[in-house]
Amino acid sequence: MRDAPARKGSPLIAVPPQQVLAAELVRRAEDERRLANEARSAPTVRARTRITECRAGNADALHAIVARHGWPTATLVGEPASTAALMILLHSPDLGFQLTCRDLIAEAVADGRCPAVHHAYIADHCAVELSQPQFYGTRIDPGTLFPYPIRHPETVDERRHDVGLGPLADHLRAVRLGVSGAV
Repeated sequence: MRDAPARKGSPLIAVPPQQVLAAELVRRAEDERRLANEARSAPTVRARTRITECRAGNADALHAIVARHGWPTATLVGEPASTAALMILLHSPDLGFQLTCRDLIAEAVADGRCPAVHHAYIADHCAVELSQPQFYGTRIDPGTLFPYPIRHPETVDERRHDVGLGPLADHLRAVRLGVSGAV
């Protein structure tokens, strides 16, 4: 990103790098959300290709950000941008990168630099991708509208509460209402 040319007599205002990083993450996540909405409303090969390309580009950009700055925590870039980074990560085609970031997010949560719910989402995502039971029930099978298998389902609501999520039954009700309302 290039700074605007300086005019005589007008001081340059330096934008902190964290703000630039935050703006990029939010913009990328919003672009992906827009393309996904377009693809749902007009499911064409071109729309699917655009969303796939966007997700790959976003993943590449996030990979570069993580290599340079570490995980973009809420402390570093603010909670909205850190959440945007999580959304980008969840749609990344690279499970190895997701696993690396899962561990970075766990460290950031332990240090209080990131919301615990961020780790819940990426931990469940990685578990499901590895054909293991998830911990928090955040991943729902779109074909059945039931959660993918959950480790110790009898205590899932306690774990969900610990990271700031509501009861699983409430979440499932909302998902099913959203799907039936969209049809």
